[in-house]
Amino acid sequence: MLSRYVVIMAAAIPLAFAADVKVVEEIAAKVNGDIITRGELEQTRREIEQQLRQEGLSGQKLTEAVNQYSSNALREKIDELLLVQKGRNLDLKIDAEINRRMAELQVQSKITDPDKFHEYVREQTGMSFEDYKDRMTRQLLGQRVIGQEVTYRVTIPEPDLKKYYDEHPGEFVRKEEVYLSQILISTEGKTPEQVATAEKKAKDLVARAKKGEKFSDLVRDNSDDPETARNGGSLPPYQRGFMPKPMEDVVFKAKKGDVTDPFKVAQGFLILKVEERYEAGTASFDEVKEEIHQKLAAPRMEPKIREYLTRLREEAYLQIKDGYVDSGAAPGKDTRWQDVAQLKPETTTKEEVAARAPKPHKKLIFIPIPGTTKTTPAATTATADASTTAAPPRPARAASASKPAPVKPALTDATAPIIP
Repeated sequence: MLSRYVVIMAAAIPLAFAADVKVVEEIAAKVNGDIITRGELEQTRREIEQQLRQEGLSGQKLTEAVNQYSSNALREKIDELLLVQKGRNLDLKIDAEINRRMAELQVQSKITDPDKFHEYVREQTGMSFEDYKDRMTRQLLGQRVIGQEVTYRVTIPEPDLKKYYDEHPGEFVRKEEVYLSQILISTEGKTPEQVATAEKKAKDLVARAKKGEKFSDLVRDNSDDPETARNGGSLPPYQRGFMPKPMEDVVFKAKKGDVTDPFKVAQGFLILKVEERYEAGTASFDEVKEEIHQKLAAPRMEPKIREYLTRLREEAYLQIKDGYVDSGAAPGKDTRWQDVAQLKPETTTKEEVAARAPKPHKKLIFIPIPGTTKTTPAATTATADASTTAAPPRPARAASASKPAPVKPALTDATAPIIP
């Protein structure tokens, strides 16, 4: 079913109809420096109805369920904005995790070409790759806030954690897997002399890493792959069969913390560090203790999450227009819409809504798959009731705060090699 507390939605980026027509979005609520529009809420209702139809509801039951969930749509949009704003205020760093998850998604899709993978995401979700990544980013940021501010304050006695582990061994069986970071020294378009210089640089970096220099600093200062250079070189987890055999043989025999000698690949010289390595079999209790804690804490978290979101509302600059209801309103807080003459107008142009949204990158570079040539990855108007015609992405459906919304329909498994 749909998330009770946080339905993470990517913001719609409306478009103007034509140069001579002024199309506006009605503002439903103001949350600190952000707004929620009528069009976003209407789109949420359409998405809820579509999801419930997919779950088999129809007729009167469908209507009742849509009305029930839609009555909380504004609450959940406010929840989302408050959590994202809090995450930014806390300066939570999630870029590396987002890149890892997007790379895992590409591995799962078995598509190595970046452009084809972008199209795959669009076909499966109805949104652009950039919008899907933005949704995942907003969702994960909200989850991290909940984890830091709420989950870790819910105490589960260790004997209870161990009891769950002992009674559910099948949940903790894993395949052999290795987590890697990389430095790429590019040789693309270089002369033989420049290639020799690049090889010497790669070998020098390996020597520095083995002497104890921080690998993430070496990545930041030297790697020629801009995407992974920003996140310490982090790559997605790899299982056997997903890398060139010579490279696979080295990393799956290495120990945690080992740094490889440079591999010659199509892009240049690749240095890998083994960040973590898991043997096939049942994970140890220490490896999955935090996962079990999150699972057992979830039922106790719901009221605490609501309490936390109420506190965020109490601290926020929050105004809600007449006709809209925040079902999670903080008791006693005045959120009445103030006199329009004292505030920004009740409506905003579509251009203004678009200007609030992050600018999408024209070209995204994916996280490289080792050993391949592929990479992975408001104006015043008099109108107050016009709604948007641009469709924002479908909402996330995850009920827990542990994973991002999946691409639908379900993706195929990731057992087949993706190396050409």
